[in-house]
Amino acid sequence: MNVSPLDTRVPAVLLRTDRNPFHHGTLGAVRSLGRAGVEVHLVADCAASPVRSSRFLRAIHAPPRPGARLDEFAGVLDRVADRVGRPAVLVALDDASAVAVARLRADLTGRFLLPAGPADLAEQVADKAELAALCGRLGLPHPATTVPDSAAEAEAAARELGLPVVAKWSRPWLLPAGAGLRSTVVVRSAGEAAALYRRSEQAGSRLILQAFLPPGLDRDWFFHGYVDHAGVVRCGGPGRKLGAWPPGAGLTTVGRWTPNPQVQALAERLTATLGYRGVFDLDFRREGRTDVYHLLDFNPRPGAQFRLFTDTAGVDVVRALHLDLTGRRVPDGTPVPGRTFVVENYAPLTALRPHPLPCPPSRPGVRELAWYARDDRAPGLALWSLWPRHALGRLLAPRTSPPGRHDRTPDEHHPAGHAPDPRTPGPRAGSRTENENEKASSA
Repeated sequence: MNVSPLDTRVPAVLLRTDRNPFHHGTLGAVRSLGRAGVEVHLVADCAASPVRSSRFLRAIHAPPRPGARLDEFAGVLDRVADRVGRPAVLVALDDASAVAVARLRADLTGRFLLPAGPADLAEQVADKAELAALCGRLGLPHPATTVPDSAAEAEAAARELGLPVVAKWSRPWLLPAGAGLRSTVVVRSAGEAAALYRRSEQAGSRLILQAFLPPGLDRDWFFHGYVDHAGVVRCGGPGRKLGAWPPGAGLTTVGRWTPNPQVQALAERLTATLGYRGVFDLDFRREGRTDVYHLLDFNPRPGAQFRLFTDTAGVDVVRALHLDLTGRRVPDGTPVPGRTFVVENYAPLTALRPHPLPCPPSRPGVRELAWYARDDRAPGLALWSLWPRHALGRLLAPRTSPPGRHDRTPDEHHPAGHAPDPRTPGPRAGSRTENENEKASSA
């Protein structure tokens, strides 16, 4: 009989406020912990999500509303804790949840198990403007960034940085749904930068402008890891983005575990300097002329493709979190370079290509699919009943322009110059999917 390395007496509560029903990272966390025998509770809106059909899910709880106040987060988590009935490991799966949980840590202790660390650190690293300032103080490579204080300053900064420039809202989790605002866009005129600045109040956070670093072959990288109670980066590793949606711009559709000492060193230096504890996901872009890796985003939570980094001990960052917080040793597994992760609804042709038979879920194979799994088939089947309806809804949706759209170029959201037809199936309008919330990989 197999004995789980995790303490199965301690349940896990996964928290996500993002309404995207096709967030595959949520399913990855459910399966990772559920396969190890942990009782998994999910606090998320799963009404139209394939995740709800996973056999590894014990219960689904109503989440806080988007844009919820801290007291609303606290109220929801108190009710969930009452239903679970014993202390549980709490895993935040989106930026809004990670920031709220970190700020509520003192109040949640006793009912939930959480990593230590400064209460404001998650908010600091998730905020794009604060991250830019932090990189400046630490001497970490980061795209040249300006935070304008007026429309006139935005216009001048765009010219100074050199058009095109990347425009980001510093706290994208605050963007209101349906407002026609994207977390990251590429602007091609100073006037566009000024027009965006005038919508700062509506966006709920500061506008930042960054120098544009062109995408290209072998330039987009990420690093997932877990920092334990002693400050040591455990499991995880560097990965290379082989496919993205939108092309050259968005979430990782195909990723490969690829050794990269420079990225590894940057990740370890950054987390050690900050005193960070817990799961993290970093995004980098290599600048073509200098070969310098620039930090684009620091996400204080698991990235959606975290299952890519499952080592020979069967440990990923979510399992490492549970092991560490329950006082168990995190096994020293061996990395599996070359292992790939494919999100099949965005990369169906890659998913259908012949490949060596995967190993059982308890051991890492050469490839893992985001939705289909032999030991948990229902979500994969549900995906293909729900996704076509989602895609058809986007195809038939009225093609209206958001406020201020008339003066923008057709491909402004897609820095590589790939502007997919807006009717093409993708993340629904108004939602902020995992990597859309982080970046458009355009800086």
